[in-house]
Amino acid sequence: MKKSIYSKRVLISSELKEATILIYDGKIEDVIIGKYENENYKLEDFGDDVIMSGLIDPHVHINEPGRTAWEGFETATKAAAASGITTLIEMPLNASPVTTTVAALEEKINASKGKLHVDCGFWGGLIPNNENEIENLLHAGVWGLKAFMTHSGIDEFPNVEEEELRKAMTPPQPSPKGRECPLILVHAELDGPNEGIEELKKNPTSYKSYLASRPKEWEDKAIEVLIRLCEETKCRTHIVHLSSANSLQQIAEAKKRGLPITVETAQHYLFFNAEDIPDADTRYKCAPPIREKENNEKLWQALKDGLIDFIATDHSPATPDLKELHSGSLVKAWGGIAGLQFALPAFWTKAKEKGFTIADVNKLMSYNIAQFLGIENHKGKIEKGYDADLVVWGPELSFVVTEFMIQHKHKITPYLNHQLKGVVKQTYLGGERIFDRGMYLTIPKGKVILRNN
Repeated sequence: MKKSIYSKRVLISSELKEATILIYDGKIEDVIIGKYENENYKLEDFGDDVIMSGLIDPHVHINEPGRTAWEGFETATKAAAASGITTLIEMPLNASPVTTTVAALEEKINASKGKLHVDCGFWGGLIPNNENEIENLLHAGVWGLKAFMTHSGIDEFPNVEEEELRKAMTPPQPSPKGRECPLILVHAELDGPNEGIEELKKNPTSYKSYLASRPKEWEDKAIEVLIRLCEETKCRTHIVHLSSANSLQQIAEAKKRGLPITVETAQHYLFFNAEDIPDADTRYKCAPPIREKENNEKLWQALKDGLIDFIATDHSPATPDLKELHSGSLVKAWGGIAGLQFALPAFWTKAKEKGFTIADVNKLMSYNIAQFLGIENHKGKIEKGYDADLVVWGPELSFVVTEFMIQHKHKITPYLNHQLKGVVKQTYLGGERIFDRGMYLTIPKGKVILRNN
């Protein structure tokens, strides 16, 4: 059925305009300035609500199959829809088996059938001794390869050394048989002994000790290596969840030299500050850690300057036992923030205070990510011919996070009881309303999206 969606505030080409979006067969058929009524289109009038392109999250741990007790496709994609996210790319670890072979990828795709409320793609994994699988994974449709430079927390997904990264980043050979240079995503920490680790063992519930146990230098050293490899190989290199502001200068210099390097940070590095995190509250534990306010203000400035390319949640949930909620041990607890459902309001709450606009939200949480993935010709903005993936939200409205509203499998999140600004009212996937004020209106309509399709 043809339908039209109207609001006084539709984000078109970075401006909020009164407009009507015409939708047919899952696509935006046209965008008409002003209110357009036609008997051939069923009109939905959203008054003064903001309508913008559906969000994209390229860094989500869903953990299915194998560790579905931690999360799962059904709950994760419901949470995504509740935050206006219409496309996500799932990480290769935490599921069992990890996505380091084509067989494991196929098992994950099969596990997702009938459970996706939003579109979902997959990253492949780069680990020691799986170099023979790289080309097969890329041909099978993964969007790139994720690697760790420190222990991932999952024994089946060990970290790689510099030479293993170099081999994976080797550019294509002139021969037709030459392997494609993949997009490489890296958890950038090079660990080593430090006084903080010993202090944390003595004070396992102290957040200050946990922060000292993973110093900025770990990130800075790793990023230095990645920049050098990127310059050597010219392979697209992406730094996930940047938390150390000390690395911003070397990243800026690398970009100035024209290196194909991109950077993301996460909402929790911007919303929370180490000074405010209570001891023994493992909900805040992640790696790299949430750092001090002074550091995080520099991340905000880098976002404003365009040095950090986009925002991604790094949603990494776990069971209450794994989070050590009972003991408060920051040594034993699983490191990961559950925040997928609050991606938009968590960012907007602080971004609005710092002078960011709704157009900036779209850029940092939708269009820039579409560009990063190479899908900017059909996702990431409201334009004729694009997918009719839309979020309708009230940026002036606020709410308090309660356990009752949480769609994640477990009600564990550091955003609990915080007041957030920006209420997602409706989410559309392919022109069909899938989420409406806490209700899911259809059976799961999301599809698996593969890079080579």
